[in-house]
Amino acid sequence: MLKSWIWLSVLIVALDQATKYLAETLLVMHQPVPILSWFNLMLTYNTGAAFSFLADAGGWQRWFFLGLGSAVSIGLVIWLMRLKPEEKWLAAALALILGGAVGNLIDRVWLGQVIDFIQLYYDRWYWPAFNIADSAITVGAILLVMDSLWSRNTPSTPPPADA
Repeated sequence: MLKSWIWLSVLIVALDQATKYLAETLLVMHQPVPILSWFNLMLTYNTGAAFSFLADAGGWQRWFFLGLGSAVSIGLVIWLMRLKPEEKWLAAALALILGGAVGNLIDRVWLGQVIDFIQLYYDRWYWPAFNIADSAITVGAILLVMDSLWSRNTPSTPPPADA
């Protein structure tokens, strides 16, 4: 099943790295570029995890997140290889999460931090900046939850016939 879905992971990594390159090339650090009334482009870096968790931990977190991201990516590849052909939603979810994880891992390996540049807000309430990899992980996680809810209602074997 991995061969059928690896293209999606590769596409996410390519889009993520290309947009991060453009963000670093075209944007000025912490200077928002308004796009819509609720959306800016703004270059920033995150040494932590989601919502800058552990960003100020002193440097050890880089190695922790590299190890964690690598382990999760290997686990996702193994999981994808074991899927059945009919598990398409689950495969798509895992491929999106894998692509996002690898996209952010590349940043951590080369830069020691993750490039973020998408900023959403309403009035004075700002969502933490994120990137394409983060978006893929989020969409993949949502699909994963939806798939687990749907598959719970679908029996894996037909009920026994009454004699």
